[in-house]
Amino acid sequence: MSLIALCCTLANEHADAFGDVLLDAGALSVNMEDALEGSPAEKPIFGEPGADQKCWCECKITALFSPPSDAEAMVRHAAAALEIDVPAYSISQVEDVDWVRASREQFQPIRISERLHVVPTWHAETHSSPHENAIHLILDPGAAFGTGSHPTTKLCMLWLEKALASIQQYAVLDYGCGSGILSIAAMKLGATKAVGVDIDAHALDAARYNASLNNVSAVFLSSYYHLDMQADITVANILANPLIVLAPLLAAHTRAGGRIALSGILAFQAEEVLHAYRPSFDIALDSRDEDWVCLAGIRRSD
Repeated sequence: MSLIALCCTLANEHADAFGDVLLDAGALSVNMEDALEGSPAEKPIFGEPGADQKCWCECKITALFSPPSDAEAMVRHAAAALEIDVPAYSISQVEDVDWVRASREQFQPIRISERLHVVPTWHAETHSSPHENAIHLILDPGAAFGTGSHPTTKLCMLWLEKALASIQQYAVLDYGCGSGILSIAAMKLGATKAVGVDIDAHALDAARYNASLNNVSAVFLSSYYHLDMQADITVANILANPLIVLAPLLAAHTRAGGRIALSGILAFQAEEVLHAYRPSFDIALDSRDEDWVCLAGIRRSD
């Protein structure tokens, strides 16, 4: 069955309320995007929970309706409800598609390095690598963060590959594990033990499932669980503010002489995070990808 798509552009201050009125009026879904995306006027916006948030100046709204809905009447109704002028809009038909297949097409195998490849489950049988010692991380992309496509995940995986090449026996703590991708990578790179910790129960379920796909024995625990571990390697790919708060805890769970890598940090936030970890670690900027950085260091003896 085809659907009716209504597209219009509004100033940011009206966009959320306009979408809410459309949903109340019968829209099946409402999607918002930066109206300037792809244009020379587009500007990147970065932030995290608790920080002052900037928003797009103009929002492109796309609302879907079941036929025979009167989309033109809907947009006029929403404008009248907010007491604003009727925005410019367009109406089109969206033909029915195989949404599962369309969603899967977004996730292709990702080459992290010559050796490390992240492979969605539906490509597991067909994906190959010319590297004789290639490691394929089989992943079922879901709600948990960590598919290998984000710069911060790549930075951590590259650091793990480099750092673990020189160590014989090591236990890895992956704090804020999300999909479990870093714990799984560590085990496939030779870790004797990997423990992933997350506050989100759904992320832990996803991580356990992904570990089973890769036949690795990583352990995934809630952050509410009392963790009794001294890690040789600690990785935390979260966000700057939580990393600052977690500095004493991550130091306590990293043995003297152990290594740490932190990401989820924007370049302008690096110095503040470094300041939080310097009391316990000899730590510095390790690498950068776009506006994101990875910090790495060694735990000092108390």
